[in-house]
Amino acid sequence: MAKILHIEDDPANRLLVRKILVPAGFEVIDAADGLEGIRLARSERPDLVLVDIAIPGLDGYEVTLRLRAEKELGKVPIVAITAEGNRETALAVGCDGFIQKPIDARGFAQQIQGYLTGQREQGGEASTKHLRLQTQRIVGHLEEKVGQLSEANNRLVELDKARKEFYRNVSHELATPMTPIVGYMRMLLDGELGPLTPAQLKALRAVDDCTDRLRGLIDNLLDVTALESGRMRFSFREYDFLEMVQKAIAHAQPIFDERKIRLLTELPRGPLQGRGDTDRLRRALGQLLDNAAKFTPEGGKVAVRVREVEPSGFELCVADTGPGVAAEIASRVFDPFFQADGSETRAFGGAGIGLAIVRGVVQGHAGFVRVTSPANETIAGEKFNGAAFTLTVARSATSLSEAPSYVMR
Repeated sequence: MAKILHIEDDPANRLLVRKILVPAGFEVIDAADGLEGIRLARSERPDLVLVDIAIPGLDGYEVTLRLRAEKELGKVPIVAITAEGNRETALAVGCDGFIQKPIDARGFAQQIQGYLTGQREQGGEASTKHLRLQTQRIVGHLEEKVGQLSEANNRLVELDKARKEFYRNVSHELATPMTPIVGYMRMLLDGELGPLTPAQLKALRAVDDCTDRLRGLIDNLLDVTALESGRMRFSFREYDFLEMVQKAIAHAQPIFDERKIRLLTELPRGPLQGRGDTDRLRRALGQLLDNAAKFTPEGGKVAVRVREVEPSGFELCVADTGPGVAAEIASRVFDPFFQADGSETRAFGGAGIGLAIVRGVVQGHAGFVRVTSPANETIAGEKFNGAAFTLTVARSATSLSEAPSYVMR
């Protein structure tokens, strides 16, 4: 059964061709525009291509020129079928036949069979002139498209700038009222505004937990917008890298306990003296631990390993027994606002900015971060085959006055 690719934007015309050719023993594949037609021609390898000249985007002439550049499709007959096109131009650009609309329904299938069995139309002496004119028209068309793409790109740059500014402004507006909320909440919990009943205390603690989560989200939004715009500055000072890691682990421990996840560590003997922004590094490690807890099933394991690396730096690895990261998205998990599952029914929470913050903070310490999945890591004597996030930072970061701003790429 011969396979016919029909490139036509009018559904009624596609249906007519299908009703004529399918009963005659042909298989028909439809494409609604030139780009889709080229894609289907490459993947389906049709025995013949029917192309309307007046299709949107790339027109029939341009589609024919593109298909003739495909080595695997070089011998496939291409037949122009149109009410507006020019026969000489169609033949000049590589068509093997030209059928004027409206088609003759009684003889159409026979015409197609003729092209399949070797029938070809030859262009006249005017073909060279038509080809030159068509080439000039295509160049003009491409010039117009390049201009449109350039304009669209400039618009996208402006929209991206506006998006970053919007997030920054919103984050600041949200952060402003959080200060008195947190302050009064602490005063109530500490009893400074009078005694509380057990029920009131329980309710306030629940509100306080939600407030902490909201404050963390606002801080993350401020961080990610600062990193994207290159406005984040780092306050470097002497610190103990190992102590910083231990504090981050202790802070995250309740999350793992709640989900019944074992948290293992493989830490060297300290101290590991360095120079960096301890607050931002601790928050970055907290993001990795939170990410591991989020994607590790209940009863699973997460491990943290710290090493000194040459020539002068520290390496930290967080591995888990979760489902891992699919290869096709591994390069995007550090992009701001990217989520592995962005559907409304996604199983995991978060705004998709935690790992972006990790990358920005690590870059600010002259380091890098990567994800490996499956992990294939052995930490604290146990095997981990989920995902492993490994970061390195320089032992001694630049002083604040010399520190560059980092823009996330």
